[in-house]
Amino acid sequence: MDLEHKFARFGDGLSVTEDAAIEGYASLFGQVDQGSDVVQKGAYHGSLEGLKIAGQRVKMLWQHDPAQPIGVWDEVREDDRGLWVKGRLLESTQKGREAAELIRAGAIDGLSIGYRTKRAVKNDKGQRLLTELELWEVSLVTFPMLPSARVAAKGTDPEVEDTWRSIAEVFDTARQELARI
Repeated sequence: MDLEHKFARFGDGLSVTEDAAIEGYASLFGQVDQGSDVVQKGAYHGSLEGLKIAGQRVKMLWQHDPAQPIGVWDEVREDDRGLWVKGRLLESTQKGREAAELIRAGAIDGLSIGYRTKRAVKNDKGQRLLTELELWEVSLVTFPMLPSARVAAKGTDPEVEDTWRSIAEVFDTARQELARI
C-alpha cells in the first residue's frame, strides 16, 4: 500500500511562540474530508503504541518531503476529538526558520498527515471509514484538505477556537456548494 496524505488547516491568527512551539489537531474524528475519507476514533492507537514501544517518533516534515525535517513533535496522542500534536519548529535549520516566518506571516496555515491505511471500510454514502492507520509523519503544508481541523499557538482559548472552527465549517460547506454549481 502507498503512503497517503490527509490535510488540516491551522486556526486563524496563528502565531508561533518565541520558542517556535505549535500545537493542535492534525486530524479530527468523524469528519468527512475532501477525499470522502472519515477517520474513526482509535484509528491511530496501534500505530502510536508501536512507535512508543520502538522508541520512535512521528516525524515533522516540510510539505511531506522526507529530506526536509523542520522540527519535532514532542507529543502526538489521540483524544475524544482527534489526533492532537504538540511540537517545536527547529529554527536552527533553514527550513525551520522559513516555516516559522511563513506561519507568522499567515502564508502557511495547514497540516497534513502522512499515513498508510491498514484497515478501512466503505459506508453506504461511498465514504471510506478509516479504522486503522499507520501514522508516519505530520507535515506543515500550503493546501489543507480538512479545513475544520486546527493547529493553534500555545495558550489559545479553546472556546475561541471552537467558534472559529464553526465559522470555518460554514464557509467550507458554502465553498463546496458553490463548487457544485
